[in-house]
Amino acid sequence: MTEQSQIHAIIANIEKVMIGKKNIAELAVIALLSEGHVLLEDVPGVGKTMMVRALAKSIGADFKRIQFTPDLLPSDVLGVSIYNPKEMEFEFRPGPILGNIVLADEINRTSPKTQSALLEGMEEASVTIDGVTMPIPKPFFVMATQNPIEHEGTYPLPEAQLDRFLLKLKMGYPHPSEEIEILNRLEHATPIETLEPVLSLEELIHLQKQVKLVKVDYTMKGYIVDLANRTRQDTYIYLGVSPRASIALMRASQAFAMLQGRDFVTPDDIQYLTPFVFGHRVILRPEARYDGISTEEVLSRIVKRTPVPIKRKISQ
Repeated sequence: MTEQSQIHAIIANIEKVMIGKKNIAELAVIALLSEGHVLLEDVPGVGKTMMVRALAKSIGADFKRIQFTPDLLPSDVLGVSIYNPKEMEFEFRPGPILGNIVLADEINRTSPKTQSALLEGMEEASVTIDGVTMPIPKPFFVMATQNPIEHEGTYPLPEAQLDRFLLKLKMGYPHPSEEIEILNRLEHATPIETLEPVLSLEELIHLQKQVKLVKVDYTMKGYIVDLANRTRQDTYIYLGVSPRASIALMRASQAFAMLQGRDFVTPDDIQYLTPFVFGHRVILRPEARYDGISTEEVLSRIVKRTPVPIKRKISQ
């Protein structure tokens, strides 16, 4: 199979479980190929957990779930050393973060200290336990969820931690016809239980390496930086995106280009991904709220007003 067909095979496999969410499945796979992580914000019951489970099964990955609660400790995420009296030594019992695909469910319900334990692993691809640094197995992908409606007893992620997520996505409610199809599929069985892998972990790691070979010429890099700079200068934005966001947009664009069967990035790739990469990284000024302007509207205006490179030049 070609690299494009391998990616489409993963998405098609997820669609056996998820109805009408192809764009979310595509974006989740793009984040996985970019070696990034996803923050999925939506109300309960729209299929957030099912999406991650289907993705893990599609690549035969070790799936771990962390249900975040106010009393969860960092050791519940990272792991803990327990004394074995028979061997007369401490044995390390790894925590769920040392899996391949990790679902961090309701991440905003736990304390900042426990959130930081997870986010250190996301950023460094390693964890430090009892003074010993341990690498996290590859591939490593975190999808964190949070409920945007309930705010009581929650600990919102600060901007520095939100910046660790490559993309922020929203599932949304299904169309009535899609919801009927969901009922039909679940009437007698649960499709997730019979889902088979379509790719091995080794093949996925190879795809992640190939993504970095997708060409991003000088004009495309300049376009990304121009978009980032405009978030720092916009009158409605208090805090613009960091260089980490520019890197994230480039990486995601490379993965999206590969999904389209191309070995180079185009302005369309960058424009499509900008809201998902930049949306959770900017902070609006109070004036924007007073004027009823949303983050999506501000970013849409920035994309429309930023000159698009016409000529594609390959930098040597």
